[in-house]
Amino acid sequence: MRILITNDDGWGTPGIRMLAEEMSRLGEVTVIAPDSPRSGHAACITVGKPLYLSEQDCDIQGVRVYTTNGTPADCVKLGLEVVMADARPDLLVSGINHGNNCSINIMYSGTMGACFVGAEHGVPAIGFSIDSHAMDVDLSHMRPYLLQLTEHLLSEGFRPRMCYNINAPVGEIAGVRWTRQCRGHWTKEMLPKADAEGRTCYELGGEFVNEEPEAEDTDIRALADGCLSVQPVTIDMTDYAAL
Repeated sequence: MRILITNDDGWGTPGIRMLAEEMSRLGEVTVIAPDSPRSGHAACITVGKPLYLSEQDCDIQGVRVYTTNGTPADCVKLGLEVVMADARPDLLVSGINHGNNCSINIMYSGTMGACFVGAEHGVPAIGFSIDSHAMDVDLSHMRPYLLQLTEHLLSEGFRPRMCYNINAPVGEIAGVRWTRQCRGHWTKEMLPKADAEGRTCYELGGEFVNEEPEAEDTDIRALADGCLSVQPVTIDMTDYAAL
């Protein structure tokens, strides 16, 4: 099996290294990752400037690593059309993202943006995230589920234009749940501050508002209950009920 791995945190972060280690047990792994963090880039692509690929040394046996000045979506396109053009990947895995990609975060996520490009091109794609932005977060409880869930989802098959969004809690995992996207939004996002010259500028922050806190079948509730959330996601944005 040929596996393409990317993320939005950049190569060398603990999450993508663990993913490469585990996926190398399943097949031949090629990593193409941004050369610096690209969080919040969604499925953004680079237009109007050249993209570069640089091969990196890697101490994980059987794993090739490239970095690029592009976005996670660019990484997937470079994988499909350049690095793996002669041997199309059988699987795309994105992550492990540091920070959850639940609820509306899916829309902003570079981790899931990469998966959406995979789904666009008919490549089975899975995004993995953990509910902590700390780079030194303990990933050991999540590790056993990476290969287990990947193999299970591959055996179940992928419907056209869909992918999976998997989010893990921090610490012991109480179970695995199939979930839906929680309805929610961010508020108080633009935080004013003064730059070095005293000019007012704004920095992204914010507070998440759960619009259905009593719902028991959402991704947010699963994490709150210490469970790992598995969620099928489609790139078809048509509101069929409105037709």
